[in-house]
Amino acid sequence: MAKRRILCLSNGHGEDLNATLVIRALRQLDPTVRVTAMPIVGEGQAYRKLGIPIIGPTDSLPSGGFNYINFARFLNPRNWVRDKNPISLCRDLFSGLVFLIWRQCRATCRHSRTCDLLFATGDIVPILFALLTGKPFVVFLVSTSAYYEGHVKLPLVLKWGLRSRRCQRILTRDGYTAQDLQRRGFHRAIFAGYPIMDTLAPTGKAIKRESCYPLIALLPGSRLPEAKQNFSLMLRLCEAIAARFPAQFEAALVPQLAAEQVGTLAQAQGWQATQAGVLTHGPVTVGYHYGLFADILHHCDLVIGMAGTAVEQAVGLGKPVVQIPGAGPQFTYLFAEAQMRLLGLSVVTVGNHAADQATLEAAADRIGALLADRDYLKACIANGQERVGLPGGSVAIAQTLLDTLAGLDTKARVAPV
Repeated sequence: MAKRRILCLSNGHGEDLNATLVIRALRQLDPTVRVTAMPIVGEGQAYRKLGIPIIGPTDSLPSGGFNYINFARFLNPRNWVRDKNPISLCRDLFSGLVFLIWRQCRATCRHSRTCDLLFATGDIVPILFALLTGKPFVVFLVSTSAYYEGHVKLPLVLKWGLRSRRCQRILTRDGYTAQDLQRRGFHRAIFAGYPIMDTLAPTGKAIKRESCYPLIALLPGSRLPEAKQNFSLMLRLCEAIAARFPAQFEAALVPQLAAEQVGTLAQAQGWQATQAGVLTHGPVTVGYHYGLFADILHHCDLVIGMAGTAVEQAVGLGKPVVQIPGAGPQFTYLFAEAQMRLLGLSVVTVGNHAADQATLEAAADRIGALLADRDYLKACIANGQERVGLPGGSVAIAQTLLDTLAGLDTKARVAPV
């Protein structure tokens, strides 16, 4: 029997992460399946770390691919002024965005001829790529949820793709979205779980806990230089919090935000890098760590988040999250407000513009009130399970792909000659 082949299409860092988690599970369930990938945004590092062949060109755009990821929002000119999209979009265009899209699409169509199934993770962009190949595909709507508006907003192109006879299955990121799609006639929609919850096993490395103080996690995001700017804001917020009540602060940083950069930005704000992984400002101490994201999340009492996927994972673990808007391009007020609608009561956003000192002072007050509200903290646990779900999604989705391949094999055997 010939080896079965799956091509993964994804358009974003979070989408790449979800797809690679499914691939890991797929390899365990059936090592004979051959997987390739076309990461449409970014360099596809998640695939490369897993040794998955990349079938077309990749590039890191000046916006971090944010215009591309939010393709539907970009089509609405009213968002351009609020999100400053014209500036970042022009940078992307001058960096070869159109030519990159064309080359990626051509590579996808060419390579898909040897594939049995496509796995499109994201929304409009990877689905369009899949449609153009004429091959059967499974969709994982990572970027779409009924929680945003009370129902799933489906642009015409997305609706067309989901109703295509080539679309074998529609996987959603939460059960509420699957129910909404089912009610509207998309009977192939199911919720099998959210893979990002399968990455949160602690390493076991100790996070020294000051038992009498609340532990507050700092998640400034993964894209540079934005994550650097966000962390700078968070240091100022830590000062405001410490002026009100004692707390322990631990930051989970990506390797790209190297210790040298952290030391430079901290010193510019009057902080001292007294030892490796520690910043101090008078009596305030902030620890920062690499590779201990899950450990910090499990130990913390509250999260200060300026990120996407990481905030979702924190909510899934039952943690309350306080957001302060940044300058973007990703973590603006519009993004933060959308996260609140998606993730419910677990997420609180303070301020409706790029944070200034008044915003930070208000956020410090709000954090103190939330940490003292036991009923709220208990509600966050139940809300996280409902909005994000429990571990196990990677295996369930991988099994769905195998079942789909088996169904295609059966159809091929019974099809008339």
